[in-house]
Amino acid sequence: MGVTMRDIGKRIGVSAVTVSKALAGKSGVSEEMRQKIVKLAAELGYVNPNAQPAGTSGGLDVGIIIPALFFSNDSFYAMLYKSLVQELAEAGHFGLLELISRETMQNLILPNLLRSRKVDALILLGQPEQAYVELLVKQSVPVVCMDFYNTTTGVDMVIGDSAGGASALTLHLIAQGHRDIAYYGSVKATSSIMERYLGYLAAMLSSDIPVTPEYLIPDRNEEGALQPLVLPEKRPTALVCNSDWSARWAIDQLAKQGLHVPEDISIVGFDDFNYVPATLPPLTTYRVDKEAMCRIVVQLVSERCAGDKKPAARITVGGTCVYRESVAPIKG
Repeated sequence: MGVTMRDIGKRIGVSAVTVSKALAGKSGVSEEMRQKIVKLAAELGYVNPNAQPAGTSGGLDVGIIIPALFFSNDSFYAMLYKSLVQELAEAGHFGLLELISRETMQNLILPNLLRSRKVDALILLGQPEQAYVELLVKQSVPVVCMDFYNTTTGVDMVIGDSAGGASALTLHLIAQGHRDIAYYGSVKATSSIMERYLGYLAAMLSSDIPVTPEYLIPDRNEEGALQPLVLPEKRPTALVCNSDWSARWAIDQLAKQGLHVPEDISIVGFDDFNYVPATLPPLTTYRVDKEAMCRIVVQLVSERCAGDKKPAARITVGGTCVYRESVAPIKG
């Protein structure tokens, strides 16, 4: 593999985005830093694999739309956004973030990126409301949905293997002797949470373990805020949580009830994006290959903007189970 923008940035102590701006002659970089980056790039023999032919325009301006509800400094989507911007920069493009409020989606107001400036394409993260997705798809720019399943036809989608990952984690609990396993997540909140529930169900049914209604425990209210964990009368020995975020919350809630992980109840999460604090047990989870997802999304955006008319793709990217101390076998 040749020299990348990340390599140049690491040498100088700046981000790949800064390197991309400097090499493309964009604003936001001092002239002194630009010259330093250009010189080092030449010394290292850097060649932009996505460079435009002479006489054509530079990189794409790509809008990244995320519902504000799903975005915070310690959220999976904040991490995914950073990886996506880096991947866009490596391809010579620019990522422009806009957080969308619930009111904006419900009133079908176009994002500022479309109303006030030109963007060449949109990447949707965090599952905007369906009617809002349909509104954006009707616009004149290509749209790629990332990390959620969308029912609108003719739209590219790149998703993690939610069902496969949740099934593998559930089978791991079963292999440890667990039978009273509950799913912790509001299944209609997002398509990812629903698919993880389906993966949990598949593992339970394939192992001939019945799933009772009380073992489906919601984790959030209609506004998307986490709510107190209420365990059923027959306490499960393990929880399959829809995300690391919910798993960390569940561990805190159990501690308030005098229950310890994994001594009293085992926990698995999903995403492997944010380790629990050192005071809590390391979390068994499913590591999403976010780098592969970002590469595929950027490739699709580039192809669509270049005029590719192939049928819309739904691409599922696999991941890896990561086994840590939040799971213990059933004694005896």
